[in-house]
Amino acid sequence: MKLIDLTIPLGIGTPAWPTYEPLQVKYFKRLAPNGANGQVLTHSNHLGTHLDGEIHFYTPGKDMASLDMDYLVHDAAIVDLSDACGDYDVYTSKMVEDRVEVKEGDILVIHTGYHHFGWDMPTADEIRYMVKHPGPDREFAEWAKKKKLRWIAVDCGSADHPMNTIIRQWMPRQAKQADIMFHKKFGMSLEDYFCDDKYQLMHIEMFPYSIIHAECFGGEIDLLLNKRFKVGFFPWRFVDGEASIGRAVAFVEDAEYEEMMAKKATMPKTRFGDAFDPTHVDRLNRLTEANFR
Repeated sequence: MKLIDLTIPLGIGTPAWPTYEPLQVKYFKRLAPNGANGQVLTHSNHLGTHLDGEIHFYTPGKDMASLDMDYLVHDAAIVDLSDACGDYDVYTSKMVEDRVEVKEGDILVIHTGYHHFGWDMPTADEIRYMVKHPGPDREFAEWAKKKKLRWIAVDCGSADHPMNTIIRQWMPRQAKQADIMFHKKFGMSLEDYFCDDKYQLMHIEMFPYSIIHAECFGGEIDLLLNKRFKVGFFPWRFVDGEASIGRAVAFVEDAEYEEMMAKKATMPKTRFGDAFDPTHVDRLNRLTEANFR
């Protein structure tokens, strides 16, 4: 059994969720004269690859320390939606089930392809990563409840559609773009589509059912698409924690791992050595262009 890292690199350049505290690092001691290097870190919990806990949005929910390992490590479906959704698009449960088998009680990892716009990528675009990625509607949320999913992960800034969050008010130019697309594709305004009773539904409506989510997956995710693996997320055992930075991995059998490493050798790499598939960006660009025609 081998491990495939699904975590994005964490450094002072890693963007936190908009308006949240970014990572700040300073040395408080050095080898000379202190005999050791030591650092102090300041940051929010919603930075890099992280898991949102129930109490992030649900007052009587579990803290991070209350999540047991059987919940955090389990069978998962990893689905690629980069051939279905471009900027501001809405994904559905059918799109998922058309591409990979999802069983009751699974972890679901959604590859939108927008990790290609993360800070570690040659195609980095922070606004596209945080503000333009696709997201779900209530249909998807109700399906996730029926499937009794353990938790969900996404390779972008939020498990909610960005225009179904406060970002819609913070980024008016992008909200205007999204509104044009929603009129053309769905025949209604952005405000009518994501009305007030749907606001941040992946947080507000899901956490009371213990269906939480991890955001900003990445790493070597492009090696694992439309397949089933065991996946684990390892947050801090954080008492009273509403969320936590952590490490995410997929567990892969040795023979399949060797095949993946052979494929990785042929692929381009990020500056941190993760393999990625640039055809996903081409797909996303074509889908986005079609949405705005």
